[in-house]
Amino acid sequence: MIFLQTTEGTQVAPGTSMVRNMGSLLTMEKGVRKAGVETSFLDCRLCFRPLKPPVFQCNGRHSVCVTCLTELPGGQCPMCKHGGGGFVPCLLMDDIVSLATIKCSHGGCQSYVTYHEHDDHHSACPHTPCFCTEPGCSFTGPPPALLGHLATLHSWPVHKIEYGKVLWLQVPVSEPRRLLLAEDGSVFLLVVGLLNAITAVSVVCIRASTSALLQYPAMMWAYGPPDVAGGRCMVDTPAVTSSSKPCDVAVEKLPFFLVVPPAHVFGAGASKELSLEIRINKM
Repeated sequence: MIFLQTTEGTQVAPGTSMVRNMGSLLTMEKGVRKAGVETSFLDCRLCFRPLKPPVFQCNGRHSVCVTCLTELPGGQCPMCKHGGGGFVPCLLMDDIVSLATIKCSHGGCQSYVTYHEHDDHHSACPHTPCFCTEPGCSFTGPPPALLGHLATLHSWPVHKIEYGKVLWLQVPVSEPRRLLLAEDGSVFLLVVGLLNAITAVSVVCIRASTSALLQYPAMMWAYGPPDVAGGRCMVDTPAVTSSSKPCDVAVEKLPFFLVVPPAHVFGAGASKELSLEIRINKM
């Protein structure tokens, strides 16, 4: 359902007193006008993408976006049958497309976003489903649900982490994946792999896409035995990579990882361990 929202932010469901205006259903209720709008009315008639200001309209009431208008020969409407199809700014449509909102379709997200911004929100929404790719498992869900699924059904270890604070971990090389749960519910994956037979460690954020408004700088350290010269190595990144499929993450394909020298790996065979510290910040 598409709603038109008043400047006061009040949402009113479509009522019973309706009038037709430019293809929309307008609701009059106590002097407040709201609309349940057919989505086609809010889309450009040429590219079929959501309209956003400035909107232009011809005499035949065909609405187009500014991008399509600049590409029209002579600025004439190709849908008008009798000529005179030049476009002019339509302030009413500017108001309508600025006020029309739609509820995010992701389960757990209660956001109402402007219709023409829905695609951007939909891809960056923290409730966008992520996938379990364990063999034979078809589970999908938002990151917190996926964390619970991996921890409960697939026995992945989970550690809590606070932004800006160092978390120390003793990580068995035989358990290459473990989950980090941040204080705000964000989920990160710590993964251990081999890079040209050398142990490498990295961290990724489990989410469907990277939001430019929310980045996670990180630093990692590996410590060797006390008798090893150069007792620690470190790496930092301005923003960790994101992934919606934690099982498919491979260290060698990530732009950020910590290479751990053989002398910094404790034990031998199946008992090999890494002594790691990790700090994740939130920006």
